[in-house]
Amino acid sequence: MIHETIGQVGHALIIVSFVTALLATYAYFRSSQEETLANDWRQTARTLFIVHLAAVIAVATTLYIIIYNHYFEYHYAFSHASKALPIAYIVSCFWEGQEGSFLLWIFWQALLGVLLMFRNPTWESPVMTVFALVQTFLTSMILGVIIPGIELKIGSSPFLLLREAQPDLPVWSMQPNFIPLDGRGLNPLLQNYWMVIHPPTLFLGFALTLVPFAFLIAGLWKKKLTEWITPALPWSLFGGGVLGVGIMMGAYWAYETLNFGGYWNWDPVENASFVPWLVWIGAIHTMIAYRNSSSALKTSIILVITTFILVLYSTFLNRSGILGNASVHSFTDLGLSGQLLLYMGTFLVGAIALAWYRWKDLPTDEKELGVYSREFWIFVGASVLGLSAFQLTFTTSIPVYNKIAEAFGLVSNIALPADQVEHYSKIQIWIFISIAVLSAVGQFVWWGKLKDKSQWKALWNSVLVATLLTVLLVNLGKIFTLSYIVLLWSSLFSVYANGTILWFLARQKISIAGGALSHVGLAVMLIGILFSSGYSKVVSLNRSGFAISNKVEQFTKDDNKENKENLPLWLGQGAQMQDYLVTYKGRKIALRGKAGYYNKKDFEIIEGDFHAVALKDVVANGESIAKKGDTVIVEPENNYYELEFKNAEGKAVSLFPRWQVNPKMGTAISPDIKHAFSHDIYTYVSLDPRLAAEAGEEKQWSQTVNSTVMVGDTLFLNDFVAVLKEVSRITKLEGFELGVNDAAVQANFLVLGKNDQRFELKPTFVIKDGMVAMPAYESEETGIKIKFTTINPKTQQFSFAVNTTQQDLIIIKALEKPYINLVWIGSIMIFIGLFIATFRRTEKPIAS
Repeated sequence: MIHETIGQVGHALIIVSFVTALLATYAYFRSSQEETLANDWRQTARTLFIVHLAAVIAVATTLYIIIYNHYFEYHYAFSHASKALPIAYIVSCFWEGQEGSFLLWIFWQALLGVLLMFRNPTWESPVMTVFALVQTFLTSMILGVIIPGIELKIGSSPFLLLREAQPDLPVWSMQPNFIPLDGRGLNPLLQNYWMVIHPPTLFLGFALTLVPFAFLIAGLWKKKLTEWITPALPWSLFGGGVLGVGIMMGAYWAYETLNFGGYWNWDPVENASFVPWLVWIGAIHTMIAYRNSSSALKTSIILVITTFILVLYSTFLNRSGILGNASVHSFTDLGLSGQLLLYMGTFLVGAIALAWYRWKDLPTDEKELGVYSREFWIFVGASVLGLSAFQLTFTTSIPVYNKIAEAFGLVSNIALPADQVEHYSKIQIWIFISIAVLSAVGQFVWWGKLKDKSQWKALWNSVLVATLLTVLLVNLGKIFTLSYIVLLWSSLFSVYANGTILWFLARQKISIAGGALSHVGLAVMLIGILFSSGYSKVVSLNRSGFAISNKVEQFTKDDNKENKENLPLWLGQGAQMQDYLVTYKGRKIALRGKAGYYNKKDFEIIEGDFHAVALKDVVANGESIAKKGDTVIVEPENNYYELEFKNAEGKAVSLFPRWQVNPKMGTAISPDIKHAFSHDIYTYVSLDPRLAAEAGEEKQWSQTVNSTVMVGDTLFLNDFVAVLKEVSRITKLEGFELGVNDAAVQANFLVLGKNDQRFELKPTFVIKDGMVAMPAYESEETGIKIKFTTINPKTQQFSFAVNTTQQDLIIIKALEKPYINLVWIGSIMIFIGLFIATFRRTEKPIAS
């Protein structure tokens, strides 16, 4: 049965949310303009906006019900959900698609709008006019209506039925009420706990950029040209922290899910969220300094407008499909490009026009900024942040330049940098060197430690300590790259100088130390970035003499670089890697609802399903995981590989890197990471020949070789030496219930390999109910399958049938990432500092 009613209700609620936002805009505008009826209009607007929030919540609830209940007749549910997904990832399905992520953004802004109503009543009407207008534009993105006559489509509804979204499918002519049995499911790469919390945090950060923008527009509109900063600043500090946390969540997700070897790849979509944050941090600094500087006030106006517009621009880049060939994160075009441009253009033109109109009324400075003034260093720091943002935006926008040229009938083939990491890093490193130094000097000036040229000695200790530590670390770490040496010195200088200010402030009142803490955190993070990125090294050096490929260019180019840096591991056989003996222990699978990983060979995965049947009783840590014949829920696209790392003392830890046979993204490789205090060992399976050849579990066995031996005799099997140690009778055998008249005999071969490795083969010969059974014994470690075929009791000879196959082999790559913990520690310090500063700015009631 098609559940049409719930979709119709959801679509009606979207219309309600759009109409109430539009009416609230008008009512708040009238409240801002009227004098006698201002309160009446404001009460009407409040009611409308609260109804708008309620409608948005109802829309979100309706969409979630459709996804949760697997109503696959709806295109959104079919495209993003499946029956295999647990509850946490069902939530992630909500914002995987464009419509759902827009809805998440709409929800946060509606909630923030209601909070602002009661938090800032004196600013309510003009601020909420802007808020409601933005909500009108944003809600139109999911409106999903077509204007008759001109056939103009406005928005893309998440409540389209599959037959409405894809009307040309042949199935509708045969089965008009066809409903798929299952959905396509969530992209397996997004089935990660960070993807449950990262998008909501990021979109809350985007939503919070509207708050200072709305106060600014309200201030310009009502000629409160400086007053708007007081209520806007705490929201900016909080929003800067939230958006920064969201960005770093995405970086950590990339670090532990993708295999490019790091946490930041300067991807265009990564840049699109990072650039507004950079500009916002610059705006926060100038907003703090506005009281004594007209230049800081004017710069704040420019930067606040730029921050909000850049968020809209990043939305356009991400959702217009323009970055489709430049970023794996980009959405496909849903036909919303025109709306997105109208949305961005309206607020860009409107904000610039209003600022230009009021510019002559802004206060002017009576004297020029001096080198020893707080405002001078704030302005310089904000300018450097702006320079960083400009370089990132200029290059990221190359696809936009090509589209503009194409629109004018020109041909432009400007390409993004082939090595975007090198392109951005070689410029950004010098920008952040400047930021590190400026943050330190600026703090000394701000807190009165550096008032004139006679007080530069206050920084001598910082210079001396940074220089001594740099010399020491340069020699210990063999750092010879000039830019790295300068970055190390500037970061150490910043840590010590800002740490001095932090200690000074913390002893007075911790709430005033937020800025210093953030600056220390930035310097710590830069040191972590320097070592973890600049001095990351490959530790999976191939000394086996086994060339992975002599033909494929990927391995042979650059003097066989990849052949040398990728380590082959045969199942059960160890190889030395750095200070560890690494042993490949086998393929594993994950069971839904069960911690840990389990032997893949203990389960039979049901083809085309997300279930598997246990082939034996499975026990882990004394707990029964599954009984033989039980059906369990698995993630069939995920293949895990147990890699045991054992140090010289014999202490072992296992990593479980992953291969996904991912229908949406192709083969997706994810690392697993061994964390230590001073470094991470970042390891992934770079090649699984069995999966890469699409052979699956099918093995190509050799022709059968029959051998007859006695106890103590030796066989040469698949590059191994096998010695028959004994043949004995057994009373229990898995898979057989032996009766009184039944018998079972087991042979025990000791198999010797390289590096003193030992394995056992235990084929059995069974007589049950007068019938003979010869179950094959298969050893994945050795690639040997052996059957016990005959017994000659007179001669004490035993016959065996042997087949061999390629030993289970994987290729791994591992990198040592030194001091990467400093990246995460530094970023946490930045955000804690921003939140402390937020608290400080809200200690007193916010007034107009």
